[in-house]
Amino acid sequence: MRWITVVLLTLLVMLQYRLWFGKHSFPDYLAMQEEVAAQRAQNANLTQRNDLLKADINDLKIGLEAMEERARNELGLIKTGETFYRILPNDQ
Repeated sequence: MRWITVVLLTLLVMLQYRLWFGKHSFPDYLAMQEEVAAQRAQNANLTQRNDLLKADINDLKIGLEAMEERARNELGLIKTGETFYRILPNDQ
């Protein structure tokens, strides 16, 4: 009877060791959960960025106003007959 108890206790210790320190252990599980949470946050940011890009694409496809706005802001272009005023901040 004593041998059975020793064998069962040894088996229990081996299983506990594997659970806490072995491959695919509980600390590995917790680390993987943190990686999943970080990846989900990154995916949410990328989804938001993609939605903004899709909105920009739709604006560019629909009308000339978005193209004109981009040309003015990014390239500094002006239409014929328009006057461009640049307001510089005060140095003081």
